[in-house]
Amino acid sequence: MKRAVPYVTGESLAAATDGWLADVRAVTKPRPQLTLRPKRCALLVLDLVRYFADPKGRAFLPAAPAVLPSVLRLVEAFRRTGGPVCFTRHGHDGPEDLGMLGRFYPGDFIREGQPESELIPALVPRPGEAVLRKKTYDAFVGTGLEDWLRARGAEQVLVAGVLTHLCCETTARAAFVRGFEVFFAADATATSNERLHLGALVALADGFAGVVRTTEVEASCAG
Repeated sequence: MKRAVPYVTGESLAAATDGWLADVRAVTKPRPQLTLRPKRCALLVLDLVRYFADPKGRAFLPAAPAVLPSVLRLVEAFRRTGGPVCFTRHGHDGPEDLGMLGRFYPGDFIREGQPESELIPALVPRPGEAVLRKKTYDAFVGTGLEDWLRARGAEQVLVAGVLTHLCCETTARAAFVRGFEVFFAADATATSNERLHLGALVALADGFAGVVRTTEVEASCAG
């Protein structure tokens, strides 16, 4: 993975999101048939662990602090409406369970049981909220996520977290092919640079997800 850069800050996030959504609208069709229904939608907060989201983390994403307030607002909005909330943590037992990630990123991985695999302190799951450990980009693989969602009557998912173009995008696509309506939070996801972030937003909007901003979700939850 190339070195991450601070392509967005808390102060610039709103204007940056305006630009991203304008680019999305310029190259994709609107999806008026997709309407977020908070009580039938689950919030998936992916991999905001110390490895990525703590400034001391070995793969710290400088954009993560900028989007964290949006993530927290989404969590609170879903808690108010009673929508399911799920957090994921990425962690490996050792080199033997890296799979293709070990071929792509030799010599570095998030080790289960170490502080780097823990959720950042700002995220405090409540009873009834899931915290699922995963070992690959797709949060559905080997985690029981689909069964958890079905048991709670979720028909939609809203994706937030990191990294936009890796775990978030892969999980959004996986949800789509499993029959869930997918929404993707442009200002509550982050990755290593703006080109990758915007590319993922455009690709998802074209074929897999409704790309939204946090204020839109909050309005739906309040309505």
